[in-house]
Amino acid sequence: MALLVAMACCAVALTVGLLVHSSTLDRSLNDGAANAMTQLDQALEDYARDGAPPEWLATAPGDFPDELLRRLHSGQARTAGVVTWYDSDSTGNRPEMWAARLHRGQPVAVRLDMTSDQLTRQALDRHMWKYSLVTLAVVVPLSALAAELPHRRLRRVARTARRITSGDLDARTGAGRDGDEITEISATVDSMADSLGERLVSEQRFTADVAHELRTPLMGLVTASTLLPEGEATDLVRDRVAVLRALVEDLLEISRLDAGAELADLRPVPLAEVVAESVARTGLAARLATSGAPTAETDPRRLDRIVTNLVVNAHRHGRAPVEIEVAEATVVVRDHGPGFPDVLLSDGPQRFRTGAAERGQGQGLGLTIALGQAKVIGATLSFANATGGGAVATLRLPRAG
Repeated sequence: MALLVAMACCAVALTVGLLVHSSTLDRSLNDGAANAMTQLDQALEDYARDGAPPEWLATAPGDFPDELLRRLHSGQARTAGVVTWYDSDSTGNRPEMWAARLHRGQPVAVRLDMTSDQLTRQALDRHMWKYSLVTLAVVVPLSALAAELPHRRLRRVARTARRITSGDLDARTGAGRDGDEITEISATVDSMADSLGERLVSEQRFTADVAHELRTPLMGLVTASTLLPEGEATDLVRDRVAVLRALVEDLLEISRLDAGAELADLRPVPLAEVVAESVARTGLAARLATSGAPTAETDPRRLDRIVTNLVVNAHRHGRAPVEIEVAEATVVVRDHGPGFPDVLLSDGPQRFRTGAAERGQGQGLGLTIALGQAKVIGATLSFANATGGGAVATLRLPRAG
């Protein structure tokens, strides 16, 4: 905006300067021609009265510029047979205005020094440029300052929109009361955040209600499956019931995490031992490497839940071998499969979305629960792909003390 204002000011200054210069030049030439013709008439009157030409009256053929003679003999004579010519290339850079006519068949002329007029025009041009630059020096900073105020409001709206995109639905622009387009945009962004928040709360409430409603008939199914006679069909039913029960429990856990009802019981724990016990309970093969005797300030039950989900996810969606490294207050779980999909790396884990077919089947709840539990215990859980292939999940815990 400041650049556009500067360009507009330059265009106006150039246009006005050219118009003023052209108008001043035309007036100066007209005045010079009139003065030269007046002097020529006065010189001819003196010539007629005294019988001898005045010294300023040119009568010799060598005193006339060629262009003046050409005009005089070409029929370009003005009023009373007089022609004028402005010589801007005269000797010594002293412009002259000539006026000539035929007197008794011979050309006579006078010349008028136009140096003072030229100096006046040059001074006027200098003043025009100087004051145009002064005006630009004042207008451009003021326009930049005036443009900064709406730009600052627009940047605040953009920052709020980015916070909403990253999941902070409590972010608001704080729209003012100016009543302009930016205020309207700000109000729209705030309204969008309100709508998204209401929809998210509705979704969370629906998930929790569904999980609670399924829990009662599910317990009946679990009880009924224990009464079935042993057999291949019974084993299949019990397996599906167990899967359904795990899914309902995951949904209930996610609903509690969304509602902020989970509270951590933090205490110093030997990190390597807790991780080793969690891996052993999964019953899945994994290479565990520890460095030193790290101690973390965390909730061991929730840490067990995070490590279990990461190991199960590595086996379900990746390929063996699964490697676990414990160093200081950091736990790194890596598999050697196709790695995390790009959408997970950019947006984070989403429930009921595994991201890519090559990552295997599942509901996408494991990593979502792990990320939620990590927030509860004050840890950070990040996801990346290893250079040599495979998915890498890194859990950083607060150190004890």
